Amino acid sequence: MKLSTVRPYCHQATGLLLILSSCATAQPQAITELPLEPASNNQWLLPAGEYSGQFIIARPMHLRCAAGAVFDAQGQGNALEIAAAGVTLEGCSIRNTGRNLTEMDAGIFIRPDADGTLVRGNRIDSAGFGIFSDAASNVRILDNRIRGDDSVRSQDRGNGIHLFQATGALVSGNEVSHTRDGIYIDNSNRNVLENNTLHDLRYGVHYMYSQNNQLLNNRTYRTRTGYALMQSRMLTVVGNRSREDQGYGILMNNITYSTLENNLVTDIRAATTDAGGEIRGNQGKALFIYNSLFNAIENNHFQNSTLGIHLTAGSEDNRISGNAFVGNQQQVKYVATRTQEWSVDGRGNYWSDYLGWDRDDDGLGDIAYEPNDNIDRLLWLYPQVRLLLNSPSIEVLRWVQRAFPVIKSPGVQDSHPLMKLPTEVLEAGPRVNITQELSS
Repeated sequence: MKLSTVRPYCHQATGLLLILSSCATAQPQAITELPLEPASNNQWLLPAGEYSGQFIIARPMHLRCAAGAVFDAQGQGNALEIAAAGVTLEGCSIRNTGRNLTEMDAGIFIRPDADGTLVRGNRIDSAGFGIFSDAASNVRILDNRIRGDDSVRSQDRGNGIHLFQATGALVSGNEVSHTRDGIYIDNSNRNVLENNTLHDLRYGVHYMYSQNNQLLNNRTYRTRTGYALMQSRMLTVVGNRSREDQGYGILMNNITYSTLENNLVTDIRAATTDAGGEIRGNQGKALFIYNSLFNAIENNHFQNSTLGIHLTAGSEDNRISGNAFVGNQQQVKYVATRTQEWSVDGRGNYWSDYLGWDRDDDGLGDIAYEPNDNIDRLLWLYPQVRLLLNSPSIEVLRWVQRAFPVIKSPGVQDSHPLMKLPTEVLEAGPRVNITQELSS
């Protein structure tokens, strides 16, 4: 048995252990007790009908549900547990699961020894977790539709797809909405998340303590953070979309040796409470980088957000070039003790508010782009100074700063800003035209 999260599997408990574990659900019923219709090569069809209670698949098999076959957990525990390697489950409808997050109640619970499980094309309505994979290897979760219960607070819901100690998992083509996080990955390495659509959530994708993972061509919208990358390293984040999310499009917290390329983040606005008030600190940042080093952030597109990019807490030694910052209310916020150069090998980034020129017509600005000065720093430290933003005193301070650059504070400098907006972003697949993408 592999190391697993602590969970009293009710069907294993006997005698005194059963009493002490206080399991809320009865022992799950074997799936083979249902009226399965045999097909070929260990394939079985579950006819249409409603099947109430909790069920377990304890031997390798390929189970397909006919249209109209519904598992109803009656508000208790897991609707289906998979406890054998090599199981395929597809085309089933699952509803009315338990909602005990401590017990990890889920629509589909994949046990630690269920390596190689394939869960495909299912429809899950779950008050707890949608699909929970607990330390199984090489699991494939494909083309499922998962919806949570939005009648309860988001923090009291389970995650749509939850991977714990996963290795070699492929999560592709799923749509997740109204759960807590769309896809949550904890202590999991060498997994691929691709082509998922995630919306109306807290976080679309949430990484914790994971490495060597790939996040490719996913889409988020109407989340409170599109992609929350935390405490992880060697992530490959390519070709993803974040649109109309609140608070943050992409959030990096303690991320190292990772690659962010060809992502599109647009229309990120301040996060608000249910009462409509703005949440302090969540001002609508397309990219937020906190205590993250040695990353490559290249050829991304950040547009129409309250803040284009915010770096803080020692986020230095990152490669930042080839990106486009277009129409953000504020392009950059950076407070640190030394200047950062945001160009690589003579190529910088595109800034929609750059006012320089290109006399030698080489596609690069002749003067550096410096988005922040001492006045910006003053405004960050003392927001009330904004009341004087257009006053003569502020203008005098800006003039003195330009006339005597010796007093210039450390900040961001792009010595080779791009003069033309990159119109295409490369994905892991085909090229995408940014103009068409934004208008769709």
